[in-house]
Amino acid sequence: MNASAIHALARPEVPPLPPYNAGLSSEAVRARYGVSEIARLASNENPYGASPAVASALAGLATRVGTYPDANCTALRAAIGVRTGVAAEAIVIGNGSEDILQMLCQAFLSAGDRVLTQRPAFGLHEIYPRMMGAQVELLALTPELGFDVDAWCEALARGPKIAMLANPSNPVGCMFTAAEMERLLAATPAHTLLVVDEAYYEYARHAEGYPDVLAMLRGRAMPWIVLRTFSKAWGLAGLRVGYGLASDAALVQLLDRVRTPFNVNHAAQAAALAAWGDEAFMQRGVAETVRLRGVLAERLAMLPGLRIAPSATNFLFLDIGRPNAPVNEALLAQGLIVKPWKEPGFEHFIRVSIGTEAENERFAHALAGILAA
Repeated sequence: MNASAIHALARPEVPPLPPYNAGLSSEAVRARYGVSEIARLASNENPYGASPAVASALAGLATRVGTYPDANCTALRAAIGVRTGVAAEAIVIGNGSEDILQMLCQAFLSAGDRVLTQRPAFGLHEIYPRMMGAQVELLALTPELGFDVDAWCEALARGPKIAMLANPSNPVGCMFTAAEMERLLAATPAHTLLVVDEAYYEYARHAEGYPDVLAMLRGRAMPWIVLRTFSKAWGLAGLRVGYGLASDAALVQLLDRVRTPFNVNHAAQAAALAAWGDEAFMQRGVAETVRLRGVLAERLAMLPGLRIAPSATNFLFLDIGRPNAPVNEALLAQGLIVKPWKEPGFEHFIRVSIGTEAENERFAHALAGILAA
């Protein structure tokens, strides 16, 4: 059977979907370019890893791999509930927060529904709604590479079925302040499901004016869910754990109808619970990353023709003023993995994660040489 015949069997929404751009692995770069020293600066991973408590928690799991994990993530939901003040029954755990994004689209979207999000966006904010046949409205950035609050308020007032609002933005790094968030909430109709993606929450808390969105949402009549993750600040990207804090248990019950049974494995649950218990380790790594982000931004600001988007995250979004593919290739040849943005209109941007001080200096030095060549 040929590809066209297979495509004919698929739902019409599926073949046009773009694949998610996960980038190259360290092994692939080593094999292709013959380099030994790799700096992984593409996926916004935490260069300091997870708390030592995680290794201890994982050490004894070999005897449990033959049994299913707790399908309800009971202990983890309880621990998250204590710290956040959200009832455990209003918390959902996913195989990464993108798992919860997929659940939301499967549970709430039908063909023709309208979803509102940002452009450029985290790819799955657009891909998952289109998978369900929804129409996606993409709002543009301001010329200063920030959120256009007026445009957001106008679009929200038109009543989308779901609004996916990343604060701070991935891939840009900009954020809505508390005052701007108040405007957005006032403009959101009661029948719109507001999805606030706070994947970079722990970093953004260091930024002046970052909103306490949970406090702002409590008591609102509209349905909402705030998404956070253990992949970034908590250093568990390889184990895939995300969580959602919802307006009420009824929303989580609907997500459970479409959630894959046992979607978070033994190791992931144990690691997340151990990491959650060592908040001080996470905070030290976040503080150092925020400091190094400022150092790298100052270093890059000296390069002619480079534009840096404001960032409240653990990455920088850079307008390099030329097609990003050749620059990315030259960086890969030096063992530096960054993310060249492929979304139409942004092919001259790259996103670079904040690594260690040495990795950041390697990147800045290499980029300066490439742009000057």
